[in-house]
Amino acid sequence: MSKLTPRSVLADLIDRVSPAGLFERPILTRLNERATLISYRAGWSLVRRMPGRLAYREFDLLADVLWRRRGKSVERMRSNYATARPELTSTELNDLVRAGMRSYLRYWCDSFRLPDRSIEELVDGVRAVGDEPVRARLESGRSAVMFLGHLGNWDFGGAWSTTQLAPVTTVAERLKPEELFDEFLAFRERLGMKIIPLTGGSDVFRELTRACRAGALVALLADRDLTHGGIEVDFCGQRARMAVGPAALAVNTGAALHPCIVHYEPHPQGHGWRTVVTFYDAVAQPAGGTSREKIQAMTQACADVLTAAVREHTEDWHMMQRVFTRDLDADSARGPERGPDKAGDSR
Repeated sequence: MSKLTPRSVLADLIDRVSPAGLFERPILTRLNERATLISYRAGWSLVRRMPGRLAYREFDLLADVLWRRRGKSVERMRSNYATARPELTSTELNDLVRAGMRSYLRYWCDSFRLPDRSIEELVDGVRAVGDEPVRARLESGRSAVMFLGHLGNWDFGGAWSTTQLAPVTTVAERLKPEELFDEFLAFRERLGMKIIPLTGGSDVFRELTRACRAGALVALLADRDLTHGGIEVDFCGQRARMAVGPAALAVNTGAALHPCIVHYEPHPQGHGWRTVVTFYDAVAQPAGGTSREKIQAMTQACADVLTAAVREHTEDWHMMQRVFTRDLDADSARGPERGPDKAGDSR
């Protein structure tokens, strides 16, 4: 048996919890599920005990290993980045994918260490931009819906929001093994978030509607449709399918819909990175048209903001699944395929 080292434990953990580990293998047997859970628990415990600089350095090294392997998820990231940034040379694109993998692994390191962060560390680790209108709305008892993309560390932003703005209500996709999903659920709920399972529970949209009518802050990842009922928009110069949930909630309940962008920036004090959470102006609801037409227009407005953000902070867009319509259609033409798109999102 090979000797267990911190790096080997972390490498096994990342192999299992990344899209490549969770979704690029055949259906998990119960034994594999158990191994994934054990690896996750061991890695989480280890990362929380490691000195911060050492932990982040190790995750950078692991990111570089995954980048060099050029596995399926990394190549999907490369394809998505190439679509968003067609002007890049092959060398520039390769460097950007490496930075993207480092950002993605930084997300995991942040998340594993997040339960031990003090409120002071949360405040120090986040720079909020444009939060005043959202804050004023919530303080008046009115709800707000955040349209998020898979950028930066939204868990960190959610933890900050819960202590500095308002508790977050959101939706999470179920993972296998079930115990792993339960631990992710408990982790986010300990941060003060309310989590609604995407499947296997009560009606999701009804629960979100109830939250909006109670004046809640709802945050939804929407740059990838998980329900097959999404809406097509223009995104990064291509057609893409995005979730209707944020705009539908705004239309149905009168909640304000705000595009919200999360990305990393170097910490100004020279140690590591911090999270930037930018709240954009509320999207105006069209005065005329059907509900579907209003949802279409409002989702497109959010997609326009997301396009600019992805092009500016491409390395923080952790999209390792198909999102552009042409890729989804090509996948359908090839027939069923087990992979990240079929199983879902690791976050």
